[in-house]
Amino acid sequence: MPTATKNLHLSELAPRTVQSEIRAMSVACDAMGGVNLAQGICDTDPPEIVTEGAQKAIRDGHNIYTRLDGIPRLRKAISGQLARTHGIEADPEREILVTCGASGAFEAAVKALLNPGDEVLLFEPFYGYHAAMLRGNGCVPVPVAMTVSGEGEWRLDLEAVRAAVTSRTRAMMINTPSNPAGKVFTRTEIEGLAQIATERNLFVFTDEIYEHFVYGAARHLSPATIAGMRERTILMSGFSKTFSVTGWRIGYLVADAKWTPSIGYFHDLTYICAPAPLQHGVADGVEQLPASFYSGLATEHEVKRAMLVDALRKAGLTPHVPDGAYYILADCGPLLKGANAAEKARDLLRRTGVAAVAGSAFFRAGGGGENLLRFCFAKKDADLRDACARLERLAETE
Repeated sequence: MPTATKNLHLSELAPRTVQSEIRAMSVACDAMGGVNLAQGICDTDPPEIVTEGAQKAIRDGHNIYTRLDGIPRLRKAISGQLARTHGIEADPEREILVTCGASGAFEAAVKALLNPGDEVLLFEPFYGYHAAMLRGNGCVPVPVAMTVSGEGEWRLDLEAVRAAVTSRTRAMMINTPSNPAGKVFTRTEIEGLAQIATERNLFVFTDEIYEHFVYGAARHLSPATIAGMRERTILMSGFSKTFSVTGWRIGYLVADAKWTPSIGYFHDLTYICAPAPLQHGVADGVEQLPASFYSGLATEHEVKRAMLVDALRKAGLTPHVPDGAYYILADCGPLLKGANAAEKARDLLRRTGVAAVAGSAFFRAGGGGENLLRFCFAKKDADLRDACARLERLAETE
């Protein structure tokens, strides 16, 4: 037997990484045939224009690599949509990259723009993959806790943000509308963050994947539209949620032309390109779907939100009603058994067959969320009604 095996070991990073709680709950739910409100799968039906476009692209032979920045037609369509929706002018040849989801966009941007040891501000509760992506590239996520108002709304303390900036801070991540809180950052908050970013010369990464899922009086505002922010903002979004094609992995990134060559280089190293025929299907959707499609998304999901909020309240949970995205954080208090949120999520699954995610997955270690569970309401109506009925019987279970 060989004796010199000391070089065969995990990396220094690997022992500090674990499977996400979201994935773990999805696996547990599948094992018992439950209703998965844990993962943001968004299993509503995609627009026929999009699916037919992808199938036609396959039949027409669009099955080889595209340019690393994506097919021209999709980049031009994204450019047009940005101009119509946000008033953002972006050159489709120099400032737009089609990526493997918004996650692929973020990974490439982090590799291109940040160095190991750089600090990046996140607003807590935050999307765990943002923090994990930063750590995986040697950067340091620095959570800044949001507070909850008496009405259950998440609010950002700009002075706390300012106090969190150090000489090592290089960027901040703004996820609006946010996962998991469903917070839509206000104009005052966005302008305040823009001022801090300008004063301290920070990059601003924005994850705007849920921009079309906004309810009531809330309005989505991209930080890239604030005066002086275009050069430092790395806007990331995509079509996984909007078109209900989370498995397609078609996202995009918008940045100043001085940054995109390096970002594109790192995306190419990892992914080569986003799936070619699926880019064509998405391009058909962006080009052909009317504005009413996007407003209809918000209307449809606002109804789903109301269904789940009502069921959670009937179950004895206290939901934070979101202004955007399609998740609800709910306080489970003493209703569920367990020493922490992960155990309470598993107790809920055992008693009702409904999977949720431990709220602690969206906070720093020991930072909170142990009485919170996250529920996703982007489900087909029949499945959501089933989940709601199960939740409403929670008090009857043991």
